Amino acid sequence: MADQNTDNEILALFREPATKEKAFNMLVKKFQERLYWHIRRMVVDHDDANDVMQNVFIRVWNALANFREDAQLYTWLYRIATNECLTFLEQQKKKATISINDLESGLSNKIRADKDFDSNKLEWKLQLAIQQLPDKQRVVFTLRYYDEMPYEEMSQVLETSAGALKASYHHAVKKIEDFILNH
Repeated sequence: MADQNTDNEILALFREPATKEKAFNMLVKKFQERLYWHIRRMVVDHDDANDVMQNVFIRVWNALANFREDAQLYTWLYRIATNECLTFLEQQKKKATISINDLESGLSNKIRADKDFDSNKLEWKLQLAIQQLPDKQRVVFTLRYYDEMPYEEMSQVLETSAGALKASYHHAVKKIEDFILNH
């Protein structure tokens, strides 16, 4: 089963021209679901998440040969995915040439347009609240809340101190609580 391949096995296979594609497919199989949901929580829309995910794997394909193994493969992939999400969100803001508030309400409208949306359900209020957060706080909140990523690992992904991340998560939680209580 591909999921049982270790990072070292995948990397070793990737470095051999004859098994490079096989190794990359193993990597995609092993990490695509976790990366998809991380990306989806950031960009909301399924099609956008797929586009971002495609960009992530293109960057991974091009950079994997230079992966230094000073971090876990998973951490490195999350860093790439997070940066791609932030780049995508920035492009959306520029492309639309609208204010950030309009973009955020656009993401909120995508949530509200979901056929399963029910504004009385806490999970939907949570999703709307998350979309009100600044991009960096949204990343920290989703990595901690959904992915249960330890702050030390998150600091490698986001290249920020664990203390700053704890503060950012605390602020995000407070904003989410305020949103949920007032909406």
